[in-house]
Amino acid sequence: MADIKVRLLSENEWQLFREVRLTALRDAPQAFVARYEDEASYDDDFWRERMRRATRIVAERGAEPVGLVSLGGHDDDPEAAAVFGLWTSPEVRGQRVAWGLVTAARQKAAEDGSEFLYFWVGSDNSSAVAFASSFGFRPTSERRPVRVADGESEKDADEVAMVLPLLEDPTRPKNRF
Repeated sequence: MADIKVRLLSENEWQLFREVRLTALRDAPQAFVARYEDEASYDDDFWRERMRRATRIVAERGAEPVGLVSLGGHDDDPEAAAVFGLWTSPEVRGQRVAWGLVTAARQKAAEDGSEFLYFWVGSDNSSAVAFASSFGFRPTSERRPVRVADGESEKDADEVAMVLPLLEDPTRPKNRF
C-alpha cells in the first residue's frame, strides 16, 4: 500500500467520484444498491448533490483511482456515522487498500465527533464479515433485508450492522494491525 494514497475528495471533485463510482458499478454490480445504467444517465447536478450528502474518500495509485468508500450518517443518530459503498479495484485487492479507506473514514468520523461507526455487511458474505471483524467492528442485533438495485429486497438474505466504537476504551487492547 506504500504507493497508494488515500484522501478525502472535495466537493468540486464530483467528476472523479462519478468516474470511480461508475467503475465500481461495472466491476461489482451485486455489491451495490444501484445499477450502472441508471447512474450513468444521471446529470451533473445529481453528482454534485451526491457529493454534498456524504464524505467521499478515494484511494489512488499515482493518478489512477483504485478504491472508494463513503462516510455518512447512521439513521438519525447524531453520535453515529456509517461507512458504505466500499470498493477496491481488482488489481489491488488483498493489498490493504480497503483497510486504508476504512481507516480514513474512521478518522474523519472521529474528527467530526461521532462516537460509533457502522458498517452494514451481508450476513452471508464471510469475506466482508471477516474484514470488518479484523478491523474491530462487532456485530449488532440490527438486521435488514439485503436491498438490490430495483429497490426490492432479496428474499431470505439479510445484512447485519457491525459497529466500531470510536471513543478510546482503556480496558480494550489495541488492534496492532
